[in-house]
Amino acid sequence: MRIEWSLLLQGLVVSLSTGLALIPVLTSFFGLNFEEAVTIAMIHMLLVTSNILIFGEPYAAGWITPALPLVLALVINDFNTPVERFQMMTALSLNFAVLTLLMAMTGLGQRLSDLLPVGVKAGIILGASFSAFKAIFYDDVSNFEAMPVSYVAAIVTCLIIMYLPNLKRFKIFSQTLIRIASFGLLPAFIMVGIFGGLSGEILFDIKNGFLNPPFTDLMKKVSPFSIGFPPLEYYIAAIPLSFVTYLILFSDLITGKSLIEDNQKYRLDDPIDINLSRIHYAISIRNFIMALFAPFFPTQGILWTGAQVIIVNRWAQGKEKLENLISGISAFYYYGIPVVFLILPLVTFLKPFMPIALMLTLLLTGIACGRLAFKMVSFNGDRLTMLVIATLLTFYNLWVGLIFVIIAVFFIKKFNRKSS
Repeated sequence: MRIEWSLLLQGLVVSLSTGLALIPVLTSFFGLNFEEAVTIAMIHMLLVTSNILIFGEPYAAGWITPALPLVLALVINDFNTPVERFQMMTALSLNFAVLTLLMAMTGLGQRLSDLLPVGVKAGIILGASFSAFKAIFYDDVSNFEAMPVSYVAAIVTCLIIMYLPNLKRFKIFSQTLIRIASFGLLPAFIMVGIFGGLSGEILFDIKNGFLNPPFTDLMKKVSPFSIGFPPLEYYIAAIPLSFVTYLILFSDLITGKSLIEDNQKYRLDDPIDINLSRIHYAISIRNFIMALFAPFFPTQGILWTGAQVIIVNRWAQGKEKLENLISGISAFYYYGIPVVFLILPLVTFLKPFMPIALMLTLLLTGIACGRLAFKMVSFNGDRLTMLVIATLLTFYNLWVGLIFVIIAVFFIKKFNRKSS
């Protein structure tokens, strides 16, 4: 297996920056110092990379990002101390692990994809798109206002390289543009460094040396073996959000499956085996391990859409661009080597880019999910169902969207039986 250098370099910058993006939350609300926060982020990334390196699933795994604001709102607002908050994170993670395990054991994870009508599937995916854009331009607009030059530079560069159709014509004539585009999000970070640095928005405080990960101190603060397992009422309180998060996870499963299947025709030499029940087992195991040693829900999802889009697009260009999909995903996650989290000059250099990395992840998620959702529907009835479900899931109580999904499935199935 050859080393995919362009994806490896992107992963070192983008995935590392995004993996560290929760550090301000961990230090502000969960009682961890910087070294402990970096260590728990490293554990999360090791579990994420196990999805490809140990379980062999063809998904660029990541957080269940649309659920993160809901989780933080519940945990931070309803629980007062770091111990209570980590116990609630443990309850959420264990509930979710059990739920995904039941889906795998019963086979519902595989059958659910066939059960849902296309309009409902598209609505779930479009809801993820709406949620991503809402997070960037509404929920976290204060970050945008604090770094407007950096945000605009990142968004414009990302769109030019990844999505504007004119670039495809430029690629024919310019080998330089081809090489730049092959690095995906990395040029966006370079532009952020230049324009953000000139505007004074990006400030560096680089430290030398290596981080000695304080595993013992971290376990004393986060592990249920040290702080105690959550009481029963925590598990009960976690049930609704666990189910809603599974609904979001399922949209990621559909999105990732569709992205691969849509591009499989370009890579018949690299057939990809996708088994949703097997993927559920992997997700359950990762969440169970996280709950015991590094509880922070929902960091153990199945799809980082932004990374998956970058890797799949390169994979679809042929074997000369990417040997196979598995090698590309492995390279993006720097082959699971955690030593990068311990290099203080690298970690402290990337610290100012952490909000940008999270924003670009949401941006690519929104664009990819939106394009895929509209591509899935071809009839007006399906389009209407898609838009209503997406709106309810994004702008109203998630239980309202969930109830409407159940009602929509019932009536669409009943209508289809009558038509038959």
